[in-house]
Amino acid sequence: MPLAVMRRAVRETVSGLPREFWWLWTSTLINRLGAFVATFMALYLTLDRGYSASYAGLVASLHGLGGVVSSLGAGVMTDRLGRRPTLLIAQTSTAASVALLGFMHDPVSIAAVAFLVGMASNASRPAVQAMMADIVRPEDRVRAFSLNYWAINLGFAVSSMAAGFIAEFSYLAGFLIEAGMTLVCALVVFAKLPESRPVRTAKETADEAGLGTVLRDRRFMSVVGLSFLVSLVFQQGSVGLPVAMGEAGFTPADYGLAIAGNGVLIVALQIPVTRFIQHRDPRRLLVVSSLLAGYGFGLTAFAGSVGVFALTVCVWTLAEIVNAPTQTGLVILLSPTHGRGRYQGMYTMSWSLAALIAPLMSGIVIDRLGAEWLWGLCAVVGTAAGLGYGMLMSRLPAEEPAAQVPAAEPPVVKVSVAKAPVAKGAVEVSVEAPAVKGGPAAEEILLEAGAAAGPPAQEMPPTPAGPTAVTGPPPAAKSRAGTV
Repeated sequence: MPLAVMRRAVRETVSGLPREFWWLWTSTLINRLGAFVATFMALYLTLDRGYSASYAGLVASLHGLGGVVSSLGAGVMTDRLGRRPTLLIAQTSTAASVALLGFMHDPVSIAAVAFLVGMASNASRPAVQAMMADIVRPEDRVRAFSLNYWAINLGFAVSSMAAGFIAEFSYLAGFLIEAGMTLVCALVVFAKLPESRPVRTAKETADEAGLGTVLRDRRFMSVVGLSFLVSLVFQQGSVGLPVAMGEAGFTPADYGLAIAGNGVLIVALQIPVTRFIQHRDPRRLLVVSSLLAGYGFGLTAFAGSVGVFALTVCVWTLAEIVNAPTQTGLVILLSPTHGRGRYQGMYTMSWSLAALIAPLMSGIVIDRLGAEWLWGLCAVVGTAAGLGYGMLMSRLPAEEPAAQVPAAEPPVVKVSVAKAPVAKGAVEVSVEAPAVKGGPAAEEILLEAGAAAGPPAQEMPPTPAGPTAVTGPPPAAKSRAGTV
C-alpha cells in the first residue's frame, strides 16, 4: 500500500473526534501501559512468596469476583454521581489498593486486598464507556470504541513485555509503578475531562432507569447473555490454551510465541478493520464474529505444532477485532441516555463473570474429558451465540434512511381577495403541493403584490416565469430524517 494512501487512511480514521475523546483515550493508554500486576501476579505468588498454584488460582478468582461485584455498583455511581467523579474514585482507589497489595505478606491479607483491587480496577469501565458515548457522535462511536480497544491492547502488549524485566528487578517496583501510572490517569481525568453526563429534565429524573429496569429489559438482557457466551469463548485464549498446550508437551515459550499473534494482529489490524466495518450492518458483524470465534477455537483441536496453534489464534483474533467495538456500540444503542452507566455496568459484569467462570470450566473439561472436548464446546457455544444474535437482531428496528422528497407535481395556485379591510394590495396566495412525509401538505403565505383587488377567488394553473417580481420566501418542502 502506498505511503500516501496509508497516511490518508490513518487521518480519516482519527479525524473528527472531539478533544475530550483523545484525553480519555490517553488516560486509557496510560492505564494499560502500567498494567503490570495482572501479568506477573501468579509468578509473584508462586515464585517470590512460595505459595501453591491452588492459592494463586484462588487469588485470581477473588480478583475476578471483585470485578463482578463492582460492575453494577459502578454503573449506578456513573448515572447518579456522574462519569468524572466515578472515574476519579475508581482510579485513586485502584492506585491505593495496588500499592497496598505490594506490601501484603499474610495469605489472608493478600487475598482480601486482591479482591479490593478487582473491585476498584473494574469500576472505571462503565464510566469510561458511558463518557465515550456522551461525547462522541452516534455515527462515530464504532470508530471511537475501536480506537479505545486498540489503545488497551497496545498498552497491554508493552506492559506485558516490560513486566518481565521489572519482575527480575523487583516485584514491589511493579506494584508501585502501576499505582503511580494509575494516579497519572486520575490527574488527566481531573485536569482535562469535564463532566459529560447529559442534563436531566424533571421528567427524566422521575423516570430514572434503575437496576430493575435494566433486568426487565428483555432485549438488552438477551444481549448480555450472548455477550457472556462469547466472552467465555474468548477467555480460553488465556486460560484453556496454555493448559492444553502444556499437556500436549509444549513449553511456556511455545505458548508465548503462539499467543503473541493476538496482540500483534490487534495493533496492526484494528484501525484498518474499523474502516471496513464502521458503516456495515452490526447484525451480520456480530453473527459472523461469534461463529468465527467459536470455530477459530474449535480448530485448535487439530493443532499439532506451534505454527498451527498460531494460525488458530489469528482466526479468533479477527473475531475479537470485529466483535469488541460492534458489541459495545450495540449496548450504547440499546441504553437510555440517563441509564448508560447501569446498562454498561450490566454489560461489563457479563465479561467479569466469564473471567471468573472460564478458568473453572476449562479446568474441569480438560481434566475429565480432554482438551479436544473443550475446543469442540467452544465451537458449539460460538454457534449458539451466532444463532442467538441472528434471531435477536432480526427483531431490532433498522436505521431509517433520510426521508426522500418526491418529485414535485405542478402546484395549484389559489388566489383569493381578502374580504376584510386590509392594506391596499394584500392578496392571499395559497400554494398546494403534494404531501411530503414529515412536512405539511400545503403552506399558505401572504404576499404583497402591489396591485388592486382582483376578481373573486378562483383557481388557475401556475403562470410561467416572467419578469413580474414576487417578494417573500418560496414555500419550502420539509423532511425529517428517520432515527433509530
